Amino acid sequence: MAKRILAGWVAVIGAIAAALLLVLPAAAEKAAPGKAPEITRGAVTGQTQAKGYDHPNQYMHVRPVAIAENMEPVIQHPEQDKSAKEKLAALEKRFGKKPNILIFITDDMGWLDPGFNGGGEAVGNPTPNLDRLAHGGLILTSAYSTPSCTPTRATIHTGQNPLHHGLLRPPMYGEPGGLDGAVTLPAILQKLGYVTQGVGKWHMGENEGSLPQNVGYDDFYGFLGVSDMYTEWRDIYFNPEVALSPSRFQMMEKLGFSHHNVHCIKGKKEVENVYEINLSTIGNLDQDWCGYSEKFIHKMAKSRKPWFLYHATRACHFDNYPNNEFAGKSPARTVYSDAMVETDAIFGRLVKALEETGQLDNTLIFFTSDNGPEGEVPPHGRSPFRGFKGSSWEGGVRVPTFVYWKGMIKPRRCDGLFDLADLFNTCISLAGSSGAGVTNFLPKNRYVDGIDQASFLVADNGQSNRRSRIYTLNQFFSAVRLDEFKGLMAVELEKAIFPRGFQAGFSGGVLTQTGGVLMVNLYTDPQEDVNSGIRHIPMMVPLGAEAARYQEVLKKYPPQVKVGFGSN
Repeated sequence: MAKRILAGWVAVIGAIAAALLLVLPAAAEKAAPGKAPEITRGAVTGQTQAKGYDHPNQYMHVRPVAIAENMEPVIQHPEQDKSAKEKLAALEKRFGKKPNILIFITDDMGWLDPGFNGGGEAVGNPTPNLDRLAHGGLILTSAYSTPSCTPTRATIHTGQNPLHHGLLRPPMYGEPGGLDGAVTLPAILQKLGYVTQGVGKWHMGENEGSLPQNVGYDDFYGFLGVSDMYTEWRDIYFNPEVALSPSRFQMMEKLGFSHHNVHCIKGKKEVENVYEINLSTIGNLDQDWCGYSEKFIHKMAKSRKPWFLYHATRACHFDNYPNNEFAGKSPARTVYSDAMVETDAIFGRLVKALEETGQLDNTLIFFTSDNGPEGEVPPHGRSPFRGFKGSSWEGGVRVPTFVYWKGMIKPRRCDGLFDLADLFNTCISLAGSSGAGVTNFLPKNRYVDGIDQASFLVADNGQSNRRSRIYTLNQFFSAVRLDEFKGLMAVELEKAIFPRGFQAGFSGGVLTQTGGVLMVNLYTDPQEDVNSGIRHIPMMVPLGAEAARYQEVLKKYPPQVKVGFGSN
C-alpha cells in the first residue's frame, strides 16, 4: 500500500536521499548560526556578499536522534530541556503536585475562524475569550490534526497516527470498532496519580471495550457518537426522505447506536442514559457539558491529586442548532458563527472556574480542533489553506491551536511543527515520565508517532522537538513536511468525481499515487497549487529521505484497520 505510493519517489531520488543521511548534523545545537564560510554563490548576474540567515524550527539539514526503537526520532535541545525541567520542578514544589491538564477540543473549526488567527470579528464571530488566552500563551501556527474526527481523537488518546491506531474514519450509527485494547493517555495518567474526566463528544467506539470508563476515564458525561447522527434523520428540512417516512424513521429509532446523552463511571459496566438527544435537546448540550466540567473543576480545587480534563464540544459540527441564548448572537447570524460565539463563551466559563478556584497557575490549557472546516454542509468554517475536512491538504489538517499556562508559557507565536499525537507524550511527560519513559507503559510492538514537546511549550522561546510531520489520508501515507516544504504522495482531487455541487472533503476523489516529484512550499504557496519539486530538487532530496525512513517504520510496525475503507 504505502510502498506503492512511494515508488515514484524512491526511483528518482532514493539513492541520493540515503547518502544525505550520513552528512546531516546530529543535533540542532551543531547547526546554530555562526560565521558564514568562504563560499562562492550568487546568480547568473554575479556573486553575492549576502550572508543569509538560518531560522528557528527549520531542521531540513539536521539529523534527529532516535531515543527508542519504537518512537519517532526527535530534535534534541539540551539547554531548552534543562530550562523546562527547572521551571516544572519549581512549580511542583510550589503546589506540591504535578500540573493539571485541560484539553479543550472543538469540532470542525477552521484555522481562520478564531480571532487569534485573523478571523473572529473579521468573519462575523468574535472570540474574545479565546483571543485573550491565546495572546497570553503560545499560538501554534503549524499544529496538525488528522483529516477527520475519530482518527484525531484516537491520535490524541494513543499517540499514534491513524495508520497505527487503525481508526481511519469515523464509525457511524453503532458501527463496530474503536479504542478497545489500546493503552490510552488517560489510562497512563491514572497510573501516574491523575483523576481523569471526559466531557462531551466521544466518537471513539460504542462497544463495551471502547467506552470511556474502560479506556482510562474515571468519569465521562457526554454522547458517544457525532452531532448529525442524532438529528439529521429527524429534520424534515434536511432529510425529508426519512423524517416524513414513518417506516424509515422507525428504522433509525431502532438502529443499534446510543441515542442519548450518557454518564459513564469507572467500574460500572452499564451506561446510564441521561436523556435522549433530539431536535429539542441538542441545542442545550454544550451548555450542559460546560456545567459538568465547571463542577468538576470546582470539586478538584482542594484535591491533593492532579487532574486531566478532556472537554470536547459539540460545536461547530453540523447540524448546528444554536442554544436560544446564542441564536443570532454572532454578527454573521449563521448557525455556524453562533456556535463559534457559544464555544468562546464556554471556554471563558471554564477559565473563570480555574481562576475562581485558584487553579489557573497550575493548569496547562490546550485548545485545538479535531480537523479543519468541513466544506460540504454550509454554513461552515474557514481556512486560508487548500482543502477541507476529509483531505490531507493543509485546510483539512492544519488547525487553530494554542497553549496557555499562566506564568509558565511565554506569550508568542511559533511555526514549529506540532502534531496532536504529541499531546500523548507531552501530557505523560508533564505527569512525570518524559522522553522515552512513555514506552514503559506500552507494549514493545506499539509504535509511538507522538513526540514529547514539553520543553518546546515551557522553555522561554522554546523550539519544536519535531523534525517532520507525517500526513495520512484514509489508508494512505499521503505526504511529509520538513520545514516549509511538503512532499505529496497521495492527494485528494476535489473535482475528480462530481462535476458540480459540493466538491470538498469527503466528496473528493483520492489519487493513490502521484507518480512524480511533487512538492509545495507552504510559505509561498499555502493553496498548494504550484509544484516546486522540479525547480527545487535540493529540497526534494531530504523530503525523499524522510519519506523513505517512515516507509521503513511502516514495514516494521505495519498499519492496521479497525474502522476503515474498502481495499485500494
